[in-house]
Amino acid sequence: MTEGQAGAAGAEHGPATGGTTGTGRPPTGSLAHRVPDLGALELLLAVARLGSLGAAAREVGITQPAASSRVRSMERQLGVALVDRSPRGSRLTDAGALVTDWARRVVEAAEAFDVGAQALRDRRDSRLRVAASMTIAEYLLPGWLLALRAQRPDTAVSLLAGNSTAVAERLLTGEADLGFVEGLTVPAGLDSAVVAHDRLIVVTAPGHPWARRRAPLSAAELSTTPLILREKGSGTRQVLDAALGGLARPLIELSSTTAVKAAAVGGAGPSVLSELVVREELAVRRLVAVPVADVSLSRDLRAVWPTGHRPTGPARDLLTLTRT
Repeated sequence: MTEGQAGAAGAEHGPATGGTTGTGRPPTGSLAHRVPDLGALELLLAVARLGSLGAAAREVGITQPAASSRVRSMERQLGVALVDRSPRGSRLTDAGALVTDWARRVVEAAEAFDVGAQALRDRRDSRLRVAASMTIAEYLLPGWLLALRAQRPDTAVSLLAGNSTAVAERLLTGEADLGFVEGLTVPAGLDSAVVAHDRLIVVTAPGHPWARRRAPLSAAELSTTPLILREKGSGTRQVLDAALGGLARPLIELSSTTAVKAAAVGGAGPSVLSELVVREELAVRRLVAVPVADVSLSRDLRAVWPTGHRPTGPARDLLTLTRT
């Protein structure tokens, strides 16, 4: 073997130095394991600027021993000496000066990244799109949104009201950031948290025969009587249908809780509405509550959001306010 061939073989099979393999290729593995983190690079830049490891440590907010340890770890990671330490201070080696130039570009890029991420957060925080089923939209959300406005006066809020099925669709298509529903189950594709509890009440105008009866209604009577109801897909109708095991054909079918209540107050027939909705009408006897035997009409009111995407920013703050 010639001297040149021996040298080439040594270069090919010798140990890796300086963070590269014997072939000059960078070592394999994750970049995060081969490149120092931002904290270490910021420390190195401070050493270069201040000429003192102690002063650099104070600037980045760590102790001098921690700074020394971080520099040694960075040197082991890169495979080169970066800083010469002496009683007169700390001086970059030639390799350290070169690495510092690279570090400055990396830190500048990270700063630009941070500015861009903040701009995204600002854009996210500038608006909140809420979708809610009718009862929650009309009787609970106004108070929650007033409280949110006190915390975030610069956030523009839009509210889309509809039934629980429509709320789920808006969340899943990205038209809303946070939703509220009243149904028995959480729609597919959504995560949820219970934010309130509610009870459905059978109500009728004072002149209706049910307003004068002494015995509670049976489940069979209620299920076979045509009622003023919300449309299919509403949380109220889902709960009532599940509790009774089926419903008669509606007397009137309306798409708004307010319209259902107005029809009941006007004497069109009996209905089943949230306790939240009819509280005032019951107090002044514009409506009368009719008891029902052996039927549970309680339900949970839930906040919902797409599975795996926990609310952030204004949506997170609104969710927190629903629990206070």
